[in-house]
Amino acid sequence: MDAKKCIMNRGWSSSKLPWLTPPLIIIILSFISIHPTISTSFLNNRYTTTSNFSLSSSVKSNPRRILSSFPNKKQSNLQRIEASLAQARAAIKKAASMATNNSIDDPDYVPSGSVYRNPNSFHRSYLEMEKRFKIFVYEEGDPPIFHSAPCYGILGLEGIFINDMEISRFRTWDPEKAHVYFLPFSIITLINYVYIVGSHDWNPMYNTIRDYIKVINQNHPYWNRSHGADHFMFACHDWGPVISRSVPYLYENSIRALCNANTSEGFKLSRDVSIPEIYLPHGTTEGLLGGPPPSKRKILVFFSGGVHGYIREVLLKHWENKTEDGVKILKYLPKGEDYNQQVRNSKYCICASGWEVASPRMVEALYMGCVPVLVKDDYAKPFSDVLNWDTFSVDIPTKNIPQLKDILMAIPQRRYIRLQRNGVQVRKHFVVNLPSKRYDVFHMMLHSIWLRRLNIHIRDMDNEM
Repeated sequence: MDAKKCIMNRGWSSSKLPWLTPPLIIIILSFISIHPTISTSFLNNRYTTTSNFSLSSSVKSNPRRILSSFPNKKQSNLQRIEASLAQARAAIKKAASMATNNSIDDPDYVPSGSVYRNPNSFHRSYLEMEKRFKIFVYEEGDPPIFHSAPCYGILGLEGIFINDMEISRFRTWDPEKAHVYFLPFSIITLINYVYIVGSHDWNPMYNTIRDYIKVINQNHPYWNRSHGADHFMFACHDWGPVISRSVPYLYENSIRALCNANTSEGFKLSRDVSIPEIYLPHGTTEGLLGGPPPSKRKILVFFSGGVHGYIREVLLKHWENKTEDGVKILKYLPKGEDYNQQVRNSKYCICASGWEVASPRMVEALYMGCVPVLVKDDYAKPFSDVLNWDTFSVDIPTKNIPQLKDILMAIPQRRYIRLQRNGVQVRKHFVVNLPSKRYDVFHMMLHSIWLRRLNIHIRDMDNEM
């Protein structure tokens, strides 16, 4: 598929694909602890959170509890969904406590090693997702603001996700069977078509999202049923978090899948989903994957980029044009030097925040075999429920930028080699495939959404009366 044409996906995404009708199955994560019977009740008791995610603890719920809660009543669709989720929690809990992985019959991939917080629970969660998870995509709204977005460039993942979701075999056409509901608006196209450049007036964008939610609420009962808790939005543009504030329930209750995952600006680890920012110049990963082994990398640490934000200002103040001991940090590459080749020649690559925390450099480093050095304050790392970032990346707080070289040179060679090899192992979870493949970035993003849905219990108030 031509990636640049995915913005036109609306014409062939739905009823022309009969194989989409079967239940959607999504990937499942292992490192999670979900406590379906504990925690806070709110929003008029329409739903309860089961607890915050804790990778070290396990599910404490009885998977039969919901089934037995209504012994004298026929279960509603929602109650059946919640009972199924309770069974999934129990299966993940059981897998997390096992010393070995009994699900070794997976033909594609069996997670293993220290890069996963708990490979057994991740694998079981993934398989449970593939067996159970269903997503309903609201049909309301017309392109270009809804159901479409560009699929190339730094923000291209937003369009790729919308496109993949529109045509995914994981999509259900029966909202009564859905676990979550996707609000398919694009922040990128909203800005391109509604915002007047230079006006500094965000009200038209706010009103567009408010009106869309109002239409959804008028046409369907599901938003009101949970006050948006089982609904999700997806945004790679930096303005996504701010625009989500235009609808209080969207900001406070819904699952927000965001590239700009800044915990100091309202991003909630237990509810929101961090998604990686990936630069796709032509809409694909062609020419971006792979690099030489550690022994062929002669540059200790590399960075090239403009002064976008405070962290880069500090970085360049201390290290710009200092080439000592393999340090190569500068604003702009000299004419004739290739950026990707510099990444492939480097052991460590600086992934510093710009104006916002998100940056494609982190994934670029993983794609090309360079160990990411994250210089980001308040950043929620993608897929950290599952992945142990300490095993394939290095964190350096902003305050330690002056000691950057000393910190990296103090890392033993054997540890560097482990970090590099682990990065190569986890690369598959960040790769964009067209069409998508199991365990790739599309499925990992869905899996993160699945985990958030496992962490709440939607109550059927009408059937409990």
